[in-house]
Amino acid sequence: MTKGLIDRRCFVFSSTLLAASASSTLGWAATAKDAEVLVEKLVAEINAVISSGNSESVMVRQFEEIFKSYADVPTIARYALGNDARGLSQSQMEKFIKVYSVYVSHKYGRRFREFIGGKIVVQKSRPIKSFFEVETLAHLKGWEPFTVSFLVSNRSGKLLFFNMFIEGINMLLSERTEIGAMLDKRRGDVEKVMKDLQNSI
Repeated sequence: MTKGLIDRRCFVFSSTLLAASASSTLGWAATAKDAEVLVEKLVAEINAVISSGNSESVMVRQFEEIFKSYADVPTIARYALGNDARGLSQSQMEKFIKVYSVYVSHKYGRRFREFIGGKIVVQKSRPIKSFFEVETLAHLKGWEPFTVSFLVSNRSGKLLFFNMFIEGINMLLSERTEIGAMLDKRRGDVEKVMKDLQNSI
């Protein structure tokens, strides 16, 4: 990927994030405690899945449902596409969101499956401009505890998380880089990228 493409995508990402954060002020007035309660419910469901003893295929499907319930999937999908989202029709965008939702929930479902035998505990929450950060601590057998943070907003009209940091790794930026690389490989053809995403599940 050329430096120009990287710079352009970083600029668009930053501009989109600022615009989205600003627009969230139009929603109902949520509080840090509301965000914390949401993540407590999310974490409780994740803990229930990782302690269930179910097969990987069953657990991944369960994580998919959790992701759909608690994540602002349309926002995450648009961030992943960046400027390329502007060239899509409404039907194409809806299709991408549907395909991407399955892909990303399976991806992070497998990551959370690595937490089997451990648990995630909510630690604290705080407001950051127009959204909230809820910090949790993951306790895994044989590992030192590490932080998993969720960024939560109600800009969609419902309180949902729109970003996640696992051991400091930014989900949005990671997805943006990965999808950007796939778009470059496919010369911006989103239909081909969607096929790649479906084939990788």
